[in-house]
Amino acid sequence: MPNTDAASKIPLLRMRGIRKSFPGVKALKGVDLTLYHGEVLALLGENGAGKSTLIKILGGAHQPDEGVIEINNQPANVSTPQASQASGIGIIYQEFNLIPFLSVRENIFLGQEPKFISLIQKTKEEIIAKKLFDRIGIKIPIDTECNALSVAHQQIVEIAKTLAQDARIIVMDEPSAALSPRETKGLFKVIKELKSQGIGIIYISHRLDEIFKISDRITFLRDGQYIDTLKTKEISRNKVIELMVGRSIKNEFPKRNTNIGETRLKVSELSQGKRVQKVSFEIKSGEVVGLTGLVGAGRTETARLLFGAETKDSGDIELDGKLLSIKNPRDAIQQNICLLTEDRKSQGLILTQTIRENFSLPNLLQFCSWSFIRKKDESEALSFYVDQIKMKITSTEQIANTLSGGNQQKVVLSKWLQRNAEVIIFDEPTRGIDVGAKYEIYQLINQLTKKGKAILMISSELPEILGMSDRVLVMNEGHITGEIQNPSNATQEDVMRLATKSKPTSA
Repeated sequence: MPNTDAASKIPLLRMRGIRKSFPGVKALKGVDLTLYHGEVLALLGENGAGKSTLIKILGGAHQPDEGVIEINNQPANVSTPQASQASGIGIIYQEFNLIPFLSVRENIFLGQEPKFISLIQKTKEEIIAKKLFDRIGIKIPIDTECNALSVAHQQIVEIAKTLAQDARIIVMDEPSAALSPRETKGLFKVIKELKSQGIGIIYISHRLDEIFKISDRITFLRDGQYIDTLKTKEISRNKVIELMVGRSIKNEFPKRNTNIGETRLKVSELSQGKRVQKVSFEIKSGEVVGLTGLVGAGRTETARLLFGAETKDSGDIELDGKLLSIKNPRDAIQQNICLLTEDRKSQGLILTQTIRENFSLPNLLQFCSWSFIRKKDESEALSFYVDQIKMKITSTEQIANTLSGGNQQKVVLSKWLQRNAEVIIFDEPTRGIDVGAKYEIYQLINQLTKKGKAILMISSELPEILGMSDRVLVMNEGHITGEIQNPSNATQEDVMRLATKSKPTSA
């Protein structure tokens, strides 16, 4: 029963006056949220707005200091994760909670296996699992190990797990972050099927295009406070951004007036097996070249070859007319090429170390005297970038893991700015980052182009690629299938046509 007139129905979920404080931080300041049967409620806000804290309270991971939680107008017990599940709440986090070497069936029923005299009833599990996938509308081999599944199918397994727990409320946290456009369409189809069954879905995403496609209403949080809840069809994109960040952003992709100069980076016939096949391109001084394509097209692999994180089979890399020998990341760094990795948490930062320590890792020689590290000089150098790129931190000694996604990205960027790299590769620079932090990253990219840097930006977000690039290269099956010379006049459909072609073409 899809939601057609939410106001006339009994709420499936109501959270009222939710407050939560941590030492020195008021995370939630009286937040309200209402979800109805058969609707998708988008929950939007910048990093640090309180979304994660609110969801952890709903999932039983945190206890509120104040507030009321009701399900179907009755007080709900969500004091523990187990109590939350028993109340019909399922949380699907961005990082899946699947055991890779267990089968689909075993993951679905882990901890709640149907038993008879202490023996697991495998046949009964198989019957229930098949019914769950029939309900979702997607067939997945139930005895396949989860590590053999695509990311999209792993997500469907997570949904099946919540349904197996008889969930009536499902929270999806950045569910499309690692999905291709085609897989995202499949996810939306599943969501619509769940809506038709009366399940309420709280959908968290920084991708505004998705919000307008899938949600019925939007609840906005800012700085731990409830701002408003509005019907999606009655609000503009600009208004959504304004309610999230608290200010008007007239141009989501800030324009720049940069004089594009001579060729700086030249890549010729770069190859590695079938993953990267004879890739050639150039980037000029002050130019942003976008690189896109479907997941698995070879984008990240190309970036890792340029950075020396993987070994090329053949091909040449030149910077300012000089042929480079890059065998490892140290070679790339010494020759002024840097990479902001796709996964900043596992590849770009050491999360258990301080911001200062992460900042200085590729720059240690600048801060060493007789094998001693000058920590004061490190902190002073970092403080310059804290102000310049608007990094929100409590101190330079703050642990990297405690930062929001946007500020973690700025820490990674600051260490390369200190290195004064000439070629900067951004691999998914705004993944999991709110719209306000995205705008700041875009402004930083523009500042780098004014200094004559050569920028390669890899992104799955087509509006971002078209809005920020001077030229766009499209990859498929390991090679470049086309180039868009004037992105401002191109459409997402133009990109997708090139992303699904095997032979190089132009647009």
